Amino acid sequence: METNRVRLNQFKKTFMPMVCFTGEQVRIWKPDFCRDNFARWIASGEILRLKQNLYSFPEYLQVPDSALFLANQIYRPSYVSLHTALHFHGIIPEEVVQFTSVSTLKTAFFKNAFGSYSYRHISSRYMFGYDLMRTERQEPFVIRIASPEKALIDLVHLYPEYRTAQDMMDLRLDEDFMRNRIDQNKLSDHIKRIDSPALTKRVELLMEVYGIL
Repeated sequence: METNRVRLNQFKKTFMPMVCFTGEQVRIWKPDFCRDNFARWIASGEILRLKQNLYSFPEYLQVPDSALFLANQIYRPSYVSLHTALHFHGIIPEEVVQFTSVSTLKTAFFKNAFGSYSYRHISSRYMFGYDLMRTERQEPFVIRIASPEKALIDLVHLYPEYRTAQDMMDLRLDEDFMRNRIDQNKLSDHIKRIDSPALTKRVELLMEVYGIL
């Protein structure tokens, strides 16, 4: 048992700074690494499985923003958007029940100890408009998260059922934020770049309903 504990401490010293890691990285580190130990650590909760062949440590469950950072790592390429980004920026008040992201890969869903993660597919021409947010801690995370403007566009794009003025009001977006903090020029530039008449019409309706135009 003591031998296993020493090996676990050595393992954590190597991989803990990475936040998450793959089985391939473990094999590169030590080609003769004992897989039985690894299996025991997972079974005992010393290591957490995020998805197939991606792992982290339970210590990060207590670290602010670690779950948000992992959203970028679980499915790549991706960035946090939609309801999670809107809540993060203060545009919607409700706590989100899952971490929402967008990706050029197919739509996917994962669940682990950190939470539920959903990824909606977008085409490559929509894969822009995110910021690299650096969190405040001793070893800060860098998280790809949609700007407020792009999170709104992604929402309108991926939820076409929002098409009337009443639908837009039902989103219950923070009216003060929408009027005073949304960058109208950035929103317009994003729409021009995407060049979709149908999306442009619905985003302009959103802007009109919330007094941005």
